[in-house]
Amino acid sequence: MKEFLNDDFLLETETASVLYHQYAKKMPIIDFHNHLNPAEIYEDKCYDNLADVWLGGDHYKWRAMRACGVPERLVTGDGDGYEKFQAWAMTVQNIIGNPLYHWTHLELQRYFGIKEPFSPKNASAIWEEANAKLKTPEYSVKNLLRMQNVKVLCTTDDPADTLEYHKKLKEEEFEIQVLPTFRPEKAVGIEKEGFQEYMETLGAAAEMTLETAEDVLEALKKRLAYFAEAGCRVSDHSLESSFYLPASYEEVNAIYQKRMSGAVLSEDECAKYRGWILTGIGREYAKYGMVMQLHIGALRNNSSRMFNKLGADVGVDGLNDFDYAPQLSALLDAMDKTNELPKTVLYCLNPKDTDMLAVMAGNFQSNEEGIRGKVQLGSAWWFCDHKPGMERQMEALATAGVLSSFIGMLTDSRSFLSFSRHEYFRRILCNIVGNWVENGEYPADIEYLGKMIEDICCNNAMEYFQF
Repeated sequence: MKEFLNDDFLLETETASVLYHQYAKKMPIIDFHNHLNPAEIYEDKCYDNLADVWLGGDHYKWRAMRACGVPERLVTGDGDGYEKFQAWAMTVQNIIGNPLYHWTHLELQRYFGIKEPFSPKNASAIWEEANAKLKTPEYSVKNLLRMQNVKVLCTTDDPADTLEYHKKLKEEEFEIQVLPTFRPEKAVGIEKEGFQEYMETLGAAAEMTLETAEDVLEALKKRLAYFAEAGCRVSDHSLESSFYLPASYEEVNAIYQKRMSGAVLSEDECAKYRGWILTGIGREYAKYGMVMQLHIGALRNNSSRMFNKLGADVGVDGLNDFDYAPQLSALLDAMDKTNELPKTVLYCLNPKDTDMLAVMAGNFQSNEEGIRGKVQLGSAWWFCDHKPGMERQMEALATAGVLSSFIGMLTDSRSFLSFSRHEYFRRILCNIVGNWVENGEYPADIEYLGKMIEDICCNNAMEYFQF
């Protein structure tokens, strides 16, 4: 029986162990998509206790706690921090097979040097030991990032954002690049509540009045230029329902005017508007050499009771199962036909779409700039972000595309302790490759394979995003 979470955790072969310990482990972290707060980085926040740093804003953990019967006051409510921590300890002991179990223990080991399995029995001792460290300057947010050898991280930001703290971090010459991500979700989501009000916000930021659909696109272009000046190299879009139907500008503008008058739109009308905006801003990304990320397939706010009580992003989102291959093909082709398709990363939330996306990416790789993997199958995302999900994603990429050009892992997290998830990914990557070698499916060319592992862990992303 193997020791729990030992040095060769998840590494089943000698080759896997060599690839991880000699190559993957040392590589800096490039975290090109997360939801961290740049103000907290600039202010170099120190957390009071493990409940704050672990449970605040982490909807992954909230879902698990609710499933274990923890009352809401100890999940998102006003319960005592230590009681919440005790509830999390009980939850952790019960979630065998869940990636949260491994992530929690990796965080205890890598940040705090605590190696014993976490449970209600030792929760009090761990609380005291970890909290004593968190209250020291060595455990400030910036130092938490340094502990994990983070080199670049990209936050997620609205086009109307001032990017004040990104600019301040650059001015103070913080050695870790903290860059903004352009996420125009509120401008694309024409069907959502608050769209008209957001048009005023976006217009104010762009110093325009948004009277037409063309005005909306022009405002986004102006804000994209502002983001580019602040170092932005990547955008992000959440596509949750039909997102592309071909339409003339006249159709799209009529749809915009209809929505601004307060009318309810049909799904096809929304798809025409979204497709037109996505195509227009996508061409702009290509001009800047930026990357377009498409996160496809979330079904938001399933529990109206919890949404009405707590708002969005509280752990009641799920997987959608709509079919979108023809739409995605048409969207990408609309830009590609004029050679204006930006570098694009495709993520699916429903694992049924993994193989489709792997093959779809291969349809649009041709370019004269020598870009390796111009269209990427993105890493296993959200509900796929676990051992079998990562294995499935990398095996789909390897069988339908080119694994060696993969840009690797991201956290998609709101927690400053989440960077050990890169280690989790790297161990799984090395194990997959190690198994292929030791099964006789690829020669034991460790020099080449080691370089490939280093590229997937770090170098490919640096080159792809041009950080």
